[in-house]
Amino acid sequence: MPAAPSPSHSFADLLQQKAFIRLWCARMFGVSAGQMLMVAVGWQMYDLTGSAWDLGLVGLYQFLPALLLTLPAGHVADRVHRGRIVAVSLAAQTGVTTLLVLSSAGWGAPGGSPWISRELLLVVSVLLGTIRAFQMPVQQALTPLLVPAGLLARATAFSSAGMQAAIIGGPALGGLIFLLGATAVYCSCVLLFAVAVVLVLGLRYQHQPPVPEPTTWRTVLAGAAFIARHKALLGAASLDLFAVLLGGAVALLPIFARDILQVGPWGLGLLRAAPAVGALTMSVALTRWPLERH
Repeated sequence: MPAAPSPSHSFADLLQQKAFIRLWCARMFGVSAGQMLMVAVGWQMYDLTGSAWDLGLVGLYQFLPALLLTLPAGHVADRVHRGRIVAVSLAAQTGVTTLLVLSSAGWGAPGGSPWISRELLLVVSVLLGTIRAFQMPVQQALTPLLVPAGLLARATAFSSAGMQAAIIGGPALGGLIFLLGATAVYCSCVLLFAVAVVLVLGLRYQHQPPVPEPTTWRTVLAGAAFIARHKALLGAASLDLFAVLLGGAVALLPIFARDILQVGPWGLGLLRAAPAVGALTMSVALTRWPLERH
């Protein structure tokens, strides 16, 4: 008896997955806002201090929480409703950005003078790094829960393409809006984060709570142990780690934009967007022609 033909999973089938498209749109808004935020924070820090050291601290303070909280964040993601984690993370970024709006606009200060400072921007960098340490892995882990297994390859590539598009468009848009002032950029980010929160709150999927077990070092390190046993995953994770470490140099781009190229904040937005162009091209190609062989 001949085997039943396997169901066709086209790109049109992917677009019919409403929960996935909702998450995809939320990620687009959230990533775009985050990229715009980084352009504004970097330019404002360099404008306030003129220090390459302080710019480096902005990047370091965002990276360290992600490094230190990787294992706890994975542990939480395995036990808590992932949609709620993403919603809380986006809401927290909305609150942090609102603080930047108030400080840049001088609300509550005598005479309405801005009270934003180097210390405040560094604290904001730590908060954003901490929030994203939980948000980013959970967002990626949501996709397999929202699409059939046969669509997962296309969904992953489509998600990557959307993220790269946001990484390109977000900084460029943020740089242009910065011509109206940092407050205008921060207000735009608040709006985008708020829309992302609404989209994620409407996300529905079947959540199966894990079997309760005590939290031990073995459970916390389970993800690391799994990667260590699978050499392909270990290699990919190691490669990504070095890419992130070396890619942190983009925190210094305000120096190139203002002092070397003299192009202003709009040029900084283009500089931050440039590395994502190649990544977007490959993501689009993988969406159209997904990898189906080892």
